[in-house]
Amino acid sequence: MRFGTKYRSRGIAGEVTIEPRTRLGDLLVKATLVSEEDVARALERMRIRGGRLGDNLVALGAIDQAALDRFIHRIPKEPKNIAETGIEESELLALLMKAIYTFGLSSIPQYTEAIKLAPQIVGDLTQLAIERQLLYTLGSRSSKASVGITYALTDEGRRWTQDSISRSGYVGPVPVTLADFVEMMTLQKPTNERISPERIRNAVKDLVLADDIVEQTGPALNSGRAILLYGAPGNGKTSVALSFASVFHDVIYVPYAIMVEGQIIRFHDPRVHIPVCQTSNGADDSQSFIRRETYDTRWISCRRPFVITGGELTLEMLDMRYDKEGHFYEAPLHMKALGGCFFIDDFGRQLVSPANLLNRWIVPLENRVDYLKLHTGKTFSIPFEELVIFSTNLDPESLMDPAFLRRLPYKIEVSPPDLEHYRCIFERECERQGLTLRDEVFNFIVYMVREEMGMELAAYHPRFIVDQVVATCRFLGQIPELKSPFIDYAINNLGVRRSSKSEAGPSQPPEGADKNLGLSEQAREASELY
Repeated sequence: MRFGTKYRSRGIAGEVTIEPRTRLGDLLVKATLVSEEDVARALERMRIRGGRLGDNLVALGAIDQAALDRFIHRIPKEPKNIAETGIEESELLALLMKAIYTFGLSSIPQYTEAIKLAPQIVGDLTQLAIERQLLYTLGSRSSKASVGITYALTDEGRRWTQDSISRSGYVGPVPVTLADFVEMMTLQKPTNERISPERIRNAVKDLVLADDIVEQTGPALNSGRAILLYGAPGNGKTSVALSFASVFHDVIYVPYAIMVEGQIIRFHDPRVHIPVCQTSNGADDSQSFIRRETYDTRWISCRRPFVITGGELTLEMLDMRYDKEGHFYEAPLHMKALGGCFFIDDFGRQLVSPANLLNRWIVPLENRVDYLKLHTGKTFSIPFEELVIFSTNLDPESLMDPAFLRRLPYKIEVSPPDLEHYRCIFERECERQGLTLRDEVFNFIVYMVREEMGMELAAYHPRFIVDQVVATCRFLGQIPELKSPFIDYAINNLGVRRSSKSEAGPSQPPEGADKNLGLSEQAREASELY
């Protein structure tokens, strides 16, 4: 990830566009606390009887009051005045002026969208800018003067704003305070959401796994403690870990930016923080919330993040990165994963040594708190509320000492599939490509993999073999079909053949053998063992 230049903001998705106001009904549906049908019935009841959406959902039995109160409690409330933002008035004014200068804004509605504060606060800041002769009024394009008034920068306003940009190049939504960020992350920790066996089975329904994998995964996810997935390569460790992303249904809130000791940390990452729902900004707010509070749009409602890193991970990526030109920070990867999962794939193959990487994680994993440092030397702490998943095909005991293994309470081995699961995976792959898997073909493939190649069965084999057979048939202009020598070619590509075998040359159907399969009687007899 690169930092933006100092006159450009990457803190706003799509320049000055914002996440439209989010409705309570949409959020509850996305969190699977109610259904769309429940919301429709509640809206109809509200039309007839009045009241608020939340009250009607409770009256219909779609959700109980306690669950609704817990959900409402986590929704960030919009500050009503400058003091409630927790940010100095001078900082707010600088952020407003930089947005006006950078994006050419001219009205209070545009200012509101850019810095994501309530219109009344933006109005106060605009008046302050006028009093300081940073802005002047151009006129009104509407009979509603408060809406239609447009403004422009004065010469002094341009100079003042350019000076502000030289001190901090961050342009975007107003940051939240560190205290508000810590409070919200604590409220949103993954352990607040209980994962059921049904959720896990639904998440891994496209995978063929042993039952014990699901049984071990549930307690691990609900604990919030670190998980180690290990085992031979090609058996689905990465696929299992990625399936965890769909296990969590809760809605969380992340800020665009955070202010710490006068320094701005850009936090929101559109590649990581996926919005759950967006509606028109002109939506009827009367049905947005059960109470009269308004949603603070400095926070984005999103799914629990799932951050993936692999061999490219370095220690520097776990520290905040300071943009010397823009004079603001970019949050590190694991900080962006707060409230969700941080997945370290191919552990042991990073540029940094496993020992150094593990030492960096000991305190966060043990105490659930992490410490970060500003370039000024100031250190601050954040809650380490996220699920860390390590995945490796190396021997875990060669990567970490007993002290660190102890800090990984859940160690799940993803083993090679047994014959039944191997057959099931093969049938799925054949169905995907429109092929038929006959018993004698499957038995021959197993024989070739085990005996000819001297390999263990692995979950990746079926797709590999099927795809290679199809590719060869299409190259030759033939209808794809599982037969020799195409099967032989594919199996040989699973690995390098042993020298004792390679001297005999590629496997060929012996004279008199079934040309569609290439099985000799000896191979047939051997394959029948499987």
